[in-house]
Formats: sequence, structure tokens, C-alpha cells
Amino acid sequence: MPEADAPATDAPATEDLLAAWTALLHRCGAATDPGPAGRELLRRWSEPQRRYHTVDHLRAVLGHVDTLAEHADDPDAVRLAAWFHDAVYRPDRSENEERSAALAVRALGGSGFPAARVAEVARLVRLTVTHRPEPGDRDGEVLCDADLAVLGGGPAAYAAYAAAVREEYAFVPEPDFRAGRAAVLRQLLALPALYRTRTAHRRFDAPARANLAAELTGLTGLTGLAGPETPDSSG
Repeated sequence: MPEADAPATDAPATEDLLAAWTALLHRCGAATDPGPAGRELLRRWSEPQRRYHTVDHLRAVLGHVDTLAEHADDPDAVRLAAWFHDAVYRPDRSENEERSAALAVRALGGSGFPAARVAEVARLVRLTVTHRPEPGDRDGEVLCDADLAVLGGGPAAYAAYAAAVREEYAFVPEPDFRAGRAAVLRQLLALPALYRTRTAHRRFDAPARANLAAELTGLTGLTGLAGPETPDSSG
């Protein structure tokens, strides 16, 4: 699919995010004006092919990072990674996370950030491919938990999320989508822990497993696939 031109960002709807981005970069010691990079990121997050991976998703992930910040070693690195983690998103491509990480390297490197911090942000972005941080990776745990928090929402919110995902993959025929989506749901349900931080696990794990199991049943008509003992299937 060719790159599509994105519409102009709706300033009243994103001015809070631009202010948060500006404050974050100043706090992290940016050597350049954060405004142009922030507006470019918001333009990307507002592209027309997005239905779930939108500015609203960015705002939600940043909010969850704030809630979980006490579990992170470097909360601002996690916030930077949240800004970039879906900044490149084309539903018909498989390299979105890698391209998003590369964008983070270019943007943050050009803002005068130390190379080590730029590399850490890129590492965190790439981690959202699998959502499987290594034990002790506190920053990775916070980012992954914030990104997956949507799974633990109420039934109506989860249904809206699932419908938006389907809209993003409208080009995929229904039988193929059902099979692919069911595989993703099984992989998530097979994880020993959907959430790694205590706060997120306590708040989201049980409703997330119920939501995932209900969606899987709706897709396949099968039950009994929701337990944590389900064999692991990485992807």
C-alpha cells in the first residue's frame, strides 16, 4: 500500500499532547525546539488508515505510563518510547515497530539526546513486537503493560477496541482475519502473565483474560482456551 498523505492535525484535540511532549523533551534535556518533532509525531498518529492506533491510543498509553511510573527505572524513557511505539503504522506491513524505532533514533538523535538514551528508547519500541520483557526489565514491563491495558477494559470498551482493529484490517477477507486474529488471541492467552507490574496485573489481568476468551469464542465458537496453562505460542 502506498504511503497516504495525512490530514492536518486537529490542534484543539492534540494541544494537550503537544504540551506534554514539549515538557518531556525539555525535561530530558533536548537541545532543539521540540515543537516540529512533536507536530510531526501527531501528524503520523492522525493518519487516515488508523482506527485503533490513533491519537487516542497514544493518549491512553501515556496515561497508563503515568499510572505505572513508580514501577519504572526511567519513566521518561518509557514516555519517549510510548510516543514512538506506533508512530509508524501500516496494517499491511510487518516492520512497523522496527521502522518506529528507526524514527525514534533519527528524531531523538537530532535533538541532541545521549546515544545511550536514544538506544534505550529504540529498544523499548522494539519490545512491543512481542510484549515480552526480560525479568528485571522494569521499563519494558511498564511500556508493555501500558500498551496492553486496553485488553483489560470493560466489555463495551473492549468491543470498541476489537471493532477498531477489524476496521484497520478491512482489506483482509473475513475468514483470514478470523484465523489470524484467533491466533493472536491464543498467543496472548498463553502468556504466563499478561501484565508484569503488580499494579497492572491486579487491575487488568482477570478482565483481560475474560475479554480475550470471549472474543476468541466469538471468532471460533471454541471454549476452554483462556487458562494460563495454555501452551505458549510466540509470534
